[in-house]
Amino acid sequence: MKVSVDEDRCQGHTLCAMIAPKVFQLSEIDGHSSPVGEDVPAGEEAAAAEAVRSCPERAISLTETSTADGPTHTGSNGATS
Repeated sequence: MKVSVDEDRCQGHTLCAMIAPKVFQLSEIDGHSSPVGEDVPAGEEAAAAEAVRSCPERAISLTETSTADGPTHTGSNGATS
């Protein structure tokens, strides 16, 4: 599973880092979030999905990479397409 943060949408509410500190890091300058790495660490998928649902700006996206049918995108509202 891959994670990304839309830098233009993120307003630095810090909820994602509180929910999933192994997945997100905060800028010391303005508090904006970025992924610790492109891939969600093993065992952190549920926390990353909760961060997606909790983001007030809908700035976080998860992409499922292990499906046989190709990538599945979990958007900023937590819905899977």
